[in-house]
Amino acid sequence: MARSKILGGLSEALAHAKGDLDAREVPVRIPEMIDVRAVRTRLDLSQAEFALRFGFSLDTVRNWEQAKRVPNAQARALLKIIENEPEAVMRVLAMA
Repeated sequence: MARSKILGGLSEALAHAKGDLDAREVPVRIPEMIDVRAVRTRLDLSQAEFALRFGFSLDTVRNWEQAKRVPNAQARALLKIIENEPEAVMRVLAMA
């Protein structure tokens, strides 16, 4: 199973590199769960700073961190991008 996933990924990467892969054919993988507190603390931001910087309400961030609410798929996608490329998100949102 793992070998077939690796081979599939390699084939996909080669097709992309050759320009043969249509972007519409690549599935999006949104995480089922994301640790909002871990993302925020890794960036060394308070809840208020995190909310302000990335366009969330403070109550939303608190509710996520206290497990009163769960981020929906769109929020999880944005949070995953923030986790991996926070500067890019800040740069784009600053231009809005």
